[in-house]
This record gives sequence, structure tokens and C-alpha cells, in this order.
Amino acid sequence: MRRTLYALGIAIAATAFAAWLGAPQAADPPPVPPALPLGVSRVMYEISVPADRWPTQEKVALGEKLFNDKRLSVDGTVSCSTCHDPKRGFVDHKPQSEGVKQQKGQRNSPTVLNAMFNATQFWDGRAPSLEEQAKLPVLNPIEMAQKSPEDVVAKLQGIAEYAERFKAVFGRDVTYDDMAAAIAAFERTQYAGDAPFDHFIAGETNAIGDSARRGWALFNGKGRCNDCHAVSTANPLFSDQKFHNIGIAAHKVDFIDRARKAAAVVRSGDVKQVDELALQTEFSELGRFLVTKRLNDIGAFKTPTLRNIAATAPYMHDGSLATLWDVMDHYNKGGVANPYLDGGMQRLGLSEAEIDDMVAFLETLTTPRFAAFAKEEMGKQRARKGTRPERDTETAMGRKGHLGDLAPNPDLKNPAEIGIVGVVTKGAKP
Repeated sequence: MRRTLYALGIAIAATAFAAWLGAPQAADPPPVPPALPLGVSRVMYEISVPADRWPTQEKVALGEKLFNDKRLSVDGTVSCSTCHDPKRGFVDHKPQSEGVKQQKGQRNSPTVLNAMFNATQFWDGRAPSLEEQAKLPVLNPIEMAQKSPEDVVAKLQGIAEYAERFKAVFGRDVTYDDMAAAIAAFERTQYAGDAPFDHFIAGETNAIGDSARRGWALFNGKGRCNDCHAVSTANPLFSDQKFHNIGIAAHKVDFIDRARKAAAVVRSGDVKQVDELALQTEFSELGRFLVTKRLNDIGAFKTPTLRNIAATAPYMHDGSLATLWDVMDHYNKGGVANPYLDGGMQRLGLSEAEIDDMVAFLETLTTPRFAAFAKEEMGKQRARKGTRPERDTETAMGRKGHLGDLAPNPDLKNPAEIGIVGVVTKGAKP
């Protein structure tokens, strides 16, 4: 009963997701790819994927080949999968990703999983779609370093297999737009769902353990995580898709001076320039400001999804936090003070046992495909649990600095109902 209501709630709430995403809904879309996992709504998928960008089998196969082909880079050493490894949660597990000639960028690689639902792409939202996102790394000087779209097209057209497959899939010779469309089609088949949490929230009360259940209550209460990482039937991403300054960059940046310099350099609307500034220069830590040039976006980065977070370390836009305990310590003390710190950042007052419960909950967001890998990764994190560079218990517990108000925890009598809108009817039995 509860699982049925869960699915019904997703369908009903998907119209709200459409308004939030700003994507038009096709009047009569093609059939959704089969076997969408629990937690990924068919209605949400139809709303998020325009009918003219539907991932047909042929287009997906071509996109997967391109995604894994190092020949897409100027020297044949880097592919999309170099930084987004399909076997390792679609990330590279490096603090900052490396491109051709082992050049290191300024940003950590976000996962591709569920990227089809993102309102914008990249940590600063500089690309409006998966297609536009796919184009930029190929031309970025420190990623794949191709000189121009024309060079890429000539290279692909000169490979007989690609010349034939582009003709078969798109009915024409290779174009840069079609290359991006194929990669995006492949990415639109990479879902994150069917996690233990999805089964728990659908009514399988034993799908997660006691510690994780306590963590779920903390997530929606004392931990304040649902302020930015809320999950609902309309938005199962664990992200508000907004941009926040949580104080990560404040460790190393004088925001005011750097923003003043950047304002004179950034050309509004020049996405390629912003892409290069974000990955290559001292302006990277300004985040969303590079895109909007608005003061309240200084140091702000997009709220990442929490799905598969146990399999996608290290964390934050710069990969500066190695473990989930580091992440919890950062939030527990209220981040790092700076003039543009998000108003929602304040101490949490979580005990060590509560932090452990929060981490246990986050582990339940892992897709079965990555369960074994995530278990291995969390073993490594637990081995580092005694090294806590972000820990500041005095501040977190209110014994120094600004005290702040602690949030209460919800009642755990029926934890499956906590924080989810439209999933179950109160009193409904599984």
C-alpha cells in the first residue's frame, strides 16, 4: 500500500518539479526507457528530458563510446570517463581532476548520476543543459585541450567508424552539436535510485538499520540538512539545486579583493571564458559569481546530490574534505565565517554518536550498482576517522563563538514519513 502511494505521490508532485526545473513538458513524449529504478519517477523523467533529446538505443550506444574514447582529447590521453569513471560512482576520486599532460584543475568532478535532472550543470551552473556541459571539457585547455569544435569534428569524421555511426544515428556527417547530443543521451540513462533508503521510504521499514533511522531524523531536525538537501516526491535528488556559500573557500580566499579583480575580467555571457576561469585561475573560488557577477553569489556553489555519496569521495567543489566525518565536522561548527556565508550556516551541536548516525543514514543512499565499491570506500574513510582537520567541538557545542539555536528532532514513531511530502497517507499500513 505504502509503495503504491509513494509512486502516486511522485506522479502528482512531478508538476511542481516541472515548474521548479523550468523545462517544458512534451505533449506526447516517447516511451520512457524501461526499468527506471525505485526513486526515479517516470513522470519526472518525461518532464526533465525534452522529446527531441530522447535517449534512443542507437544514440546512447554512440554516446557511451564517445564518453569512453580518449581520442576525443587532443593527445589521446583523456576521455570523459577519466574524470567520471562509470565503475567508481562516475567520479575520479581526486580532490581536483586532471586533464591532458596531467594538468590539474581547480574543481572536483561531480557525479554524472542523475545529472539529467539537474537544473544547471557544473558546480557554478555555467551550463544550462547536458549538451552544453558535454561541449566545454573537450575545448578546455587543461581538460581535453582541443583547439576548436572544427578540429574535433575533423578528427571524428576522419575515424571511419564514427563517420558511419554518426551518419546512421543522425542522418548526416559529424557535427559538434551531435557529438554533445550523443554524450548527453548516454548520461540520461545513468540513474541513481533503488537505494536502501528508497525501499525504506516506500514502506520497507527494515531496509535500513537503527543507526540510519536515527540519522534520518537528525537529517530533518538537529542536523538541518533538509534545508538544502531536502528530498520529496517532486525532487528526489537530495539537492535544492541552488547555490550557497558554506565557507569552504574561506579557508584560503580573500573574497572581497578577488571579486573586485574578477568583476573587471569576466565577460557576461561568455561561457567558455567562465569555464576557463573556473578551472585555471585564482578566480575559481568565487563560484557562482563568475556566472552572474552578483555579490550575493560570491563563494557560492551548487548543492550537490547526496545520492551515492558513500562512493564519491572526496567532497566539496574543491575536493578538500576527504571523509563524510570531515563534512559533518564542517557543518557541525557552522562552516567558516566570511562576509558572504549563507545565513543557514550555524553550529549544529551534534555529538559524536549523532555524527555517526548521520553518516550511517548517508550510506543508505547508495545505488546497488555501487554498493560493494561504496563499502570499500567507507572502510577507507573509517580508517581515517581519527584524523579530523575540520573538527571544532568547542564551537559546535556552543562553548565559544556564536551559539545559534539548535533544531529539534522529529518524532521517530514513524520515521518513513519524516521529511517526505506526498509519499504516504498518515495512518496507512504497509
